[in-house]
Amino acid sequence: MSILNEIYTLYNGINIPKLGFGTWQISNTAAYEAVSVALKTGYRHIDTARAYGNEENVGRAVRDSKLKREEVFVTSKLPAEIKGFKEAHASFEKTIRNLGFDYLDLFLIHAPWPWNDKGRDCTEGNIASWKAMEELYREGKIRAIGVSNFSITDINSIIENCEIIPMVNQIALYIGHIQNALTDYCRRQNILVEAYSPLATGGALKREAIREVAKKYNVSPAQVCIRYLLQKELLPLPKSTHANRIAENADVGFIIREDDIEILDSIRQDFRHF
Repeated sequence: MSILNEIYTLYNGINIPKLGFGTWQISNTAAYEAVSVALKTGYRHIDTARAYGNEENVGRAVRDSKLKREEVFVTSKLPAEIKGFKEAHASFEKTIRNLGFDYLDLFLIHAPWPWNDKGRDCTEGNIASWKAMEELYREGKIRAIGVSNFSITDINSIIENCEIIPMVNQIALYIGHIQNALTDYCRRQNILVEAYSPLATGGALKREAIREVAKKYNVSPAQVCIRYLLQKELLPLPKSTHANRIAENADVGFIIREDDIEILDSIRQDFRHF
């Protein structure tokens, strides 16, 4: 069975495809064609965000695909700089209008702090934003809610002060940067971990050890990076604007042997995803 037909199930019973199509760093203009190609290829999980500036054409591509709305799992995100109950409500309504949808499958707080003030303590604002998302979830406007770039401390603040535990944490994960303590914590809380930048924005493809493993299986380094994350029960979100690579990134039905997993585990981060 193709990975595009496989699912994880969130703790609230909602099914989410195991492989998503990421749209970070894809312009609004390019997003329409890229998402259209991904949907034609068989992807049924599309990840966007207000901050990406491409919600409008992501939504248009989904609507023009002729697929039923319920056939495509779509994620968007509350911008990192927006904190507060009313502010989160207003931002969600803007996202829904941008996408042209009646509901959203997954809505995430994009980061615990503004990108231009990374590390700032926004605990109070995150709690208020989360309570707004809980309300939207209960109203049926969102099928699942979660966070992105949240640390253990950040997630604990939500759990200790709110009613619903996040269903997803979307973080940067790739070979050499797996964040084991955080992913293990999320598993204990039944929080699904999504992996953005699974290719380290291309940096991982240059690693000789990854290239050598790829040769053993007659696949590309990108396919090794994606398959590695899947075998660790993570959810990769690769992105591309090239049709052949969009298809290649989903052709990951092979299994990496345990001895090769150990080789990949031994790689240490000496490159960054940004």
